[in-house]
Amino acid sequence: MTELIGWVSSFILLATLTGQNWKQWRSGSVAGVSKWLWIGQTAASIGFTSYSVLLGNWVFMATNALLLVNGLVGFVVVHRHRRRARRTEQAGRHVSERAFVHSAAKRARSV
Repeated sequence: MTELIGWVSSFILLATLTGQNWKQWRSGSVAGVSKWLWIGQTAASIGFTSYSVLLGNWVFMATNALLLVNGLVGFVVVHRHRRRARRTEQAGRHVSERAFVHSAAKRARSV
């Protein structure tokens, strides 16, 4: 019964965090998400997984290993969205720069 409580709790936690990663993936937004969150979660998950292995506690080994995977997936999602946002921003700058040059050339021809 004790391990069942652990496994159910583990499932709830992982389902919640996985749902958050999925929501973030679909939204395409990284607003308010710090890379330090993922770095901290990864470091803690590595530490807790190692600790759980040393204790021989299967519930915590599995949970912490899956939290590590979840954290890495979350980091990849954030990284991809940030890279995409930078590319979109750079493309927008190039378009506005070309429009400015085009309008300046047009004005110069009309003078």
